[in-house]
Amino acid sequence: MSAVVPSLTLVRRFRASPGRVFEAWTRAEVLATWFGPHHTRVEEAEVDARDGGRFRIVLRENNGDRHEVGGTYFDVVPGEGLSFTWAWHSTPERQSRVRVSLRAVEGGTELTLVHDQFADEATAGRHRRGWTESLERLDGVV
Repeated sequence: MSAVVPSLTLVRRFRASPGRVFEAWTRAEVLATWFGPHHTRVEEAEVDARDGGRFRIVLRENNGDRHEVGGTYFDVVPGEGLSFTWAWHSTPERQSRVRVSLRAVEGGTELTLVHDQFADEATAGRHRRGWTESLERLDGVV
């Protein structure tokens, strides 16, 4: 019997079109305004949102700590969603996967984020907090 690989799923609604929410994920200058937990800011963001394209984000915590994450897009559908690999620069061997799906609903967009293939439950928990705060910030941008 194989071990269960930890994952997380978050569903949020935004008062913006799927196209606008998609743009917030795929334009570096917009992504830099909302990405990361509340105690961080984006110092650098590079986004090449196409199948096979890469992204790189550098976060700076309020305490000065620096974190870099990056990955490769493998499924990008404008206005509908995107999927990409995810690995912190400090632990490149711990690659996981993120899928963001967008669906038009009355009054805006429903976003479903699935982040899976975590190394352990503790890592999944930390990412759940980070994504939850990032999506709160995204709501203020779109």
